[in-house]
Formats: sequence, structure tokens, C-alpha cells
Amino acid sequence: MKTKGISAEKLLGIIAEKDRQIAQLEQQVQWLMSQIRLAKHKQFGVSSERTDDSQLTIFNEAELNSDMTMPEPDFTEVKSHYRKRTRLTTDKLPKDLPVEVIEHKLPVEDCICPECGNEMHTMGKETREELKIIPARAVIVRHVQHVYACRSCETTSDHVPIIKANMPEPVIKGGFASPETIAHIAVQKFMMASPLYRQEQEWKQNGILLSRQTMSNWLIKACEDWLVPVYEEMKRQLCKHEVLHGDETTLQVIKEPGKAAQSKSYMWLYRTSGEAKHQIVLYDYQPDRKHIHPEAFLKNFKGYLHADGYEGYHRLPENIIVVGCLAHLRRKFFDAFKTLPKEKQAESNAAIGVSYCDQLFHYEKQFALLTPDNRHMERCRLSRPLFDEFYKWIEGTAALPNTLLGKAVHYAKSQRRYLERYLLDGRLEISNNRAERSIKPFVIGRKNWLFANTPKGARASAIYYSLIVSARENGLNPFEYLTWILTNAPNLGRVGYIASVTDFLPGSTAIPEKIFTPQSDDANLKKLAWEEN
Repeated sequence: MKTKGISAEKLLGIIAEKDRQIAQLEQQVQWLMSQIRLAKHKQFGVSSERTDDSQLTIFNEAELNSDMTMPEPDFTEVKSHYRKRTRLTTDKLPKDLPVEVIEHKLPVEDCICPECGNEMHTMGKETREELKIIPARAVIVRHVQHVYACRSCETTSDHVPIIKANMPEPVIKGGFASPETIAHIAVQKFMMASPLYRQEQEWKQNGILLSRQTMSNWLIKACEDWLVPVYEEMKRQLCKHEVLHGDETTLQVIKEPGKAAQSKSYMWLYRTSGEAKHQIVLYDYQPDRKHIHPEAFLKNFKGYLHADGYEGYHRLPENIIVVGCLAHLRRKFFDAFKTLPKEKQAESNAAIGVSYCDQLFHYEKQFALLTPDNRHMERCRLSRPLFDEFYKWIEGTAALPNTLLGKAVHYAKSQRRYLERYLLDGRLEISNNRAERSIKPFVIGRKNWLFANTPKGARASAIYYSLIVSARENGLNPFEYLTWILTNAPNLGRVGYIASVTDFLPGSTAIPEKIFTPQSDDANLKKLAWEEN
């Protein structure tokens, strides 16, 4: 049978080919629509990845909302009372904040009673408090070193002894920068994300013409002379730990030899885990993302390294056991969940994947206050069965490879050996969020100063970020901490100064009391822990 010169078999073949093309195009349309919905959600939606537990869960409500860390409530009788409202509650301010008292009194001639004409006295006072901000001011510190000689020897001897008074070495020889100035510039740039050109404008408004080039030279010079040894000692201490976290992010370096200005360089991050008594956070600048960089940085390290799914971490030596991040897996299921129409979200496979991850994270919240050994036991009892059930569901879930759900399922399958390793040791964590939080200050700063000019500047930035973020992690005031280091480092070993580079580490007992952040509960707890240990 033929139809207009075309055989039936050929016609059926054409129809089948058209159907295949239509199905392929429909699949592409679905994928493109999911990408559009995901892009709209990232641009206009909330950044939080929280889900509605009352609607999105495959577990019962009591199990999901239970919290073993909360004590039983005490029932007490509460008496009625009146609350006095004030504009300012001083308990939100440091207790040692200076108080300036201004008395408002009547002139003597007005302290006369309008009724009888006798002198009036103060019967009471009404008080209000205000927080007064005094802008930073600059002063010149002039060091005058006295030189002494003997009058008698000057007249009777051929040799006249000359003795000079002790004077501290400057942070930069031949320069007029003080430790406070360099610490202020560093904190403004690397903690407050204020680029040097903005600081230049601020100095100019105060009548000080200080160029950004001068400030940059100060930062790099002080870093090379005094902060590099502190950084290297922190690195040695970091590699002594058995559990670390790692991450990396992009950085643009304009004058990188052999590379175009638009090419990507990388800032790597390594830090201690929650089990460490003293937190150390280190940044490491490298021109690319090759696995040889973490391998070289961690050459003296042996233990567990939390990381994301980047293949470079999986090529590290066998003495480094890479632990995967379930937050990354959950995020992939969450992205697939958010791209679905609302009426299809609750019953979707993406929702089931998110629920499994949420329950595993919920268990970790319950185990937060346990010792590592007890946490490991509870994970074996509760988390391990749920994890295996989760992967049994994943193996039975069919999803097209090019869809977001398909990518989440593929990621789960390919990363299982790394994701389940957090169950091996109670000191390990379910995610690498600790490293992601630590790299965030650099990412925020990068949005403001955009790029580094030279590799030397990028390396200096890595060291300043390391010291500042480590100081904050340990409850220290970054400005006071950097000032203290830059004051003592040029005078290392002299009487009245620090004796060793190890004393500069954030966990050192040599750190003065004033460097701790005022009124910081975390800092007080950490300081007590330091004293106990």
C-alpha cells in the first residue's frame, strides 16, 4: 500500500521520528521552564532554604518537632507586674562604657520660691540616657628617645659612655604608620568590606591626604614583615587537628603572570571543626583550582576533611579522608522542589528527598549537646537506618538525567561514599556549612573591592582575613588583636614584650584581657574554656 508515492512503512517511520522529536522538544521545554523558575526564585524569592514542616514531611509531627536538648518546663506562679518602658536599656551596652554626666540646674537667682520668696532645694532628679558617638580622630605620636652621657667622663676620660633610653621599634621602618593605623585600615577593608578608595575619601574629609597606594603598601609591608610568621604558626597548629573543613571561591587578580586579567583565581579556605578548643580559620590564595594546592597546604595533615563534591578533594592522598556535605545534596533536591508548580510540590519526589535530608539534620540538632562517643552511638541507632532507607528510596527513584531532580539523584548516588562518612566518627559534622560560613566574609568583601591588583596583594589579603576571622571566631576584637600583634612583633623577645610567635595565636593565654570583645557571652564562655584547659 502506498500513499502519494510514500509507502506505509516509510510513513510510519516519519511519524515515529516526528514523535521522538516532539518528545525531545517537550523535555527541553520542561527543562528550560524549570531553569526559568529556579532563576526567578533565586532573583526574587527568599534566600532561605527552609520548608514548611507542617506540609512537607514524610515523618510524623511528634518525631519531627521533638527536641531532646530542651529541658522539661518548670511550672511557677507568675505575679502580675507593671513594666517600666525606657528609651534605652543599658544592659545592651558594655558595662565599662564611659558615662558623661551633664547636670541641668536652675541659675541661683531662679531658685526662689514664687510663693514665699525663700530658697528652693533639689527634691529629686529626672534622668535620661543617650548614646553619644564620637568620630575617630587622628593624632601624631612623637617618640623622643633620650640619649645619656656622663659629665665627669666628658671632662676627665678619653671614653665617654653613651646610653640610650629604650624605645620600641616601629612597625614599618622609615614610615609614619602606627600599629593602630594599620590595624584600622585592615579591619575596615577585611572586616567591614570598605575598599581603600573609600577609606581614602574618609581620611580626606578629616583633612588627611592619605592615598590608597600608601595604605596598600602599609598593609603588604606589615604583613610580609610581621604577620606571615603568625600565619605559618597557625597553619602548623591547624594541621595538628584530626578534623578540618575546606572550601574555595573565585577571585580576580588583575596582574597575575601568564594569565589574562579576566581569568579566575581562587581563594581556598581551611578551618578547624566544632570539636576544636581554639578555632583557626586560614585562607590560602592560589592561581587556579587544581587539587595540588590543598594537597600541598595539608601535607602535614592526617585525618578527616569536610568538603563539597568537587572532584579535586577526592584526589587527595589516602591519609586525608574526605567527608561529604549533605547540605549540598539537600540544596539540589530543594532547587528541584522550588521549580515545580505549587500544586505539584507537596507530592513530588523532590519533596520526599528534602524531607529525608531534613530528618537527618533534625537528628543532628538532637545530638548537638552529646559527647562525640554518645553522638556516634545515637547516629548508629537513628541516623544510619534512616540514611540507608533514604538511599533505598533514591535507588528506586526514576528521574530524567537532564532534570534538576535527575541531577540531585545522580549527585546522591555518585557521592554516597563521601556523604555517609559523617556516621563514622562523633566528631564529624553532617554538612560543610561551617566552612561556607567562614568564607562568607571574603565573598562579601569581594563584592565591594571586586578584585586584587597583584598576587602579592591577594596573598596579603588571605593572611589578614585569616587573622581577623580567627579572632572573631575566638571572641577577640580584631582591631585590638591586630594592634597588639603589630606592636609586639617588631619587638619580639625584648623586655616587656611577647617572647614567642606562638603567643600571638588566638588561643594563647598571653592575650590581654582588653582584646576580648566586651559583653560577648560567647567570648566569655570561650575564655573560661581556655582557662580551664
